[in-house]
Amino acid sequence: MIDFGGGTLDLSLVQLDRGQKQSAIGFVLQWGKQSFAQESGQKVQTARVLAKAGLNLGGTDLDGWLADWLAAKYGCGVTPLLLRLAERLKIQLSQRNQAKETYFDEENFESHEFEIDRNQFEALLKQRGFFEQLDGAIAQVVQQARRQGMEPRDFEGVLLVGGTSQIPAFQSWVKQYFDVQQIRSDRPFEAIAQGALQLDRGVEVKDFLYHSYGIRYWNHRIQRHDWHPVIQAGQPYPMAEPVKLVFGASMEQQPGIEVVLGELGQEGSTTEVYFDGDRLITRNLGSSQSAVKPLNDREGARVIQLEPPGNPGLDRVQVFFRVDGERFLRIRVEDMLTLDTIIDDQIVMQLS
Repeated sequence: MIDFGGGTLDLSLVQLDRGQKQSAIGFVLQWGKQSFAQESGQKVQTARVLAKAGLNLGGTDLDGWLADWLAAKYGCGVTPLLLRLAERLKIQLSQRNQAKETYFDEENFESHEFEIDRNQFEALLKQRGFFEQLDGAIAQVVQQARRQGMEPRDFEGVLLVGGTSQIPAFQSWVKQYFDVQQIRSDRPFEAIAQGALQLDRGVEVKDFLYHSYGIRYWNHRIQRHDWHPVIQAGQPYPMAEPVKLVFGASMEQQPGIEVVLGELGQEGSTTEVYFDGDRLITRNLGSSQSAVKPLNDREGARVIQLEPPGNPGLDRVQVFFRVDGERFLRIRVEDMLTLDTIIDDQIVMQLS
């Protein structure tokens, strides 16, 4: 499935299991489950996600690019009205080769007749690196598929959902990777609703996490903060068993233990931003370090309070991490001294 909506682009490679027979492998999930099941006469029991990738790129980004282009060409400012007109022009270009809208500049009391054609819009997308980002996302999914012995030609269906998937330039890009017979894009807005109906009828979805997640600690060897992986990328959810870590105090009469969780990115030269107490710290990571996005760096959300205070040399709390069926990371904290449960299955955030 290639889900291209207003805010994100998500690609998922899904295998549909029908009892003992397994087939219908492809970028299909919601609409595909109903369609393939009806065509074969078999009931789909499990939708198993084999590979996936995503981008924080959607229709609103394209609206912004188009609004900037219009502002530069016609000499007007980027306003909420201009953004709405940019969206309307984009939608028109999905239906015809040329789009027109009238814009009245209230500040300068001037009217503009905006015009743009598909070639100009595609040139704008190329200039913004749109297709390069798409190439990178699909390359990730294809690479994951090849590790499991599958090629794009093996995919039974490629389902395009979401309003942005209707852009002709986007559909032309998809056709570079897949045969026309594989692509299904005629019901982009029905797909999600129909998929929800199928889930209500007992179809089990088996998915996995795209990113790794870890906990911050002080690395005495390198004399700075580092990150210990807790949940690895590719972890199926819901988790069958939680991950347990044990913590102790590092100083006398310590009132609490700090637990900072983060999403671990790809290795590269980048910058890490995190809180140290009440101070915001920015640190440049070396080329061998991973980019990290803290998840719970909010006041009061990262410290486990100890009562009575802790002392060195004694394991004090055990923390259990698990991911539920909705991708929510949950933690449970037990005080090993008092045998009390300090935090009981609390949600940290939804993972991806």
